[in-house]
Amino acid sequence: MQNAASRHAVWLSAAAIITDQIGRVLLVHPTYREDDRWLLPGGAADPDEHPLDACRREIAEELALPETALPRVLAVHSLSPHHPDIRPAIPCPGEIRYIFDGGTLTPDQIQAIRLPSTELSEFAFFETRDAVRRLLPVDGQIMLAAYRARLGTTGTAHLADGQHILKVPALDRHDVHVRYRPLWDSPLRRTPLPDQLPVQQAWAWCFVPDGRVVLVADPGPKGALPMLPGGTVEKTDTTPEDTLHREAAEEAQLTLADPVRLGWVLDETGEVYGGVGPNARLRFAARVTGIGPATVDPATGRSFARLLATPTQAAALLGWGPPGARQAQLAAETAQTRWGLPTAHPTEIEEIPAEEMRLN
Repeated sequence: MQNAASRHAVWLSAAAIITDQIGRVLLVHPTYREDDRWLLPGGAADPDEHPLDACRREIAEELALPETALPRVLAVHSLSPHHPDIRPAIPCPGEIRYIFDGGTLTPDQIQAIRLPSTELSEFAFFETRDAVRRLLPVDGQIMLAAYRARLGTTGTAHLADGQHILKVPALDRHDVHVRYRPLWDSPLRRTPLPDQLPVQQAWAWCFVPDGRVVLVADPGPKGALPMLPGGTVEKTDTTPEDTLHREAAEEAQLTLADPVRLGWVLDETGEVYGGVGPNARLRFAARVTGIGPATVDPATGRSFARLLATPTQAAALLGWGPPGARQAQLAAETAQTRWGLPTAHPTEIEEIPAEEMRLN
C-alpha cells in the first residue's frame, strides 16, 4: 500500500489532428481562456476513461461529429509539472496527452460542424505555420510532431515537454510545413498546349528506382516549404525540358532522364511572375539516374533539404488537395508503364544524404 501511495499521478487528455482537403489543421477557440490561445479539438479524460474514448467523446461534444474514426496514435506527450507553459494558477501535476489521427473532413462535414456556444466561440482551418502561432508553444510543438507523423508514416512520435525523445524524423529536423498552394484546385489539362500560351514553369515528379519521388524543401525563417524539383522557365532555356534539367540539377543535384509531359495547369493571371497574364505551368514525370552531393542553390544562395517520399506523401506535403492526389497517381502510373518502376508502399519520409547517393 505504501508503494502504491507513492506512485506518480498525472492528468490524462486526448486530442486529434483533423484537416481539410488541402491539409490545413482544425483548431477551436475556447471561451474560457484568458490568453486568447486556440486548441486542437479534444480535452481531458474522465475518471476510468481511455484516451481513445475521451477523444471520441470530446469531438462529438465540441464539433457535433459523431462516430469519428481515430485509426492511429500520432503522438504521446509527457508534460512536466513545472513547464513554463502551465498557467501559474493551475496546480498541474503533469500531463500525458495522446494525439490521434482524426482524418480529413469533406466540405459537407465541415458545414455540419456545430460548436457548444458556452465552451467554444469559433473553429477554423489553418496552415501549420499559422496554426503554431495560435497555440501555446508546447501545444504547437505537439501539433507539428503529430501532424508530421501522419504525413511521414513515422509511427508514433514520443515527446517530453514538446521535444522528441527518440530519433527526430526528417520533417521535424528540417521544420517542413505544408502550405496552401495557389491554383491547388486547378485541373491538370492533358490536351495539347496552345501555341500562343507561354510556359512559365516546369516541375516534375522525379522518380528513383524504388518508386519514390524527390522533394526539395526551401528553408526559411518560418519553416521549410516543400516543392517538386523544377522552376521558372528562363530566357536562356530552349525548351521547358531544359528548364527542368537545369533546375533539378541546381536545387537537388539530380540527373534526370526521359522527362514525360503529364499535362499543364492554366495560370490565368501570372501574378507570381509579375502579372504576365495567362500562362501554362507544365507538370512532368522523369526518371532520376543520379544524385550528386548537396550544394548551394545558385538562385537562392541556400541549400535545400532533399527528401524521398511516396507520390501520395508528396501530394499531401505539397498541399494540392484531391487534384494533387490524382496527379500523383497519374505520375506513378506513368513511371510504372514507361520505366517499369514499382509502386512505392507507405514508408517513412527520408532525407537524401548530403554526400552523393548511389541508385540501384
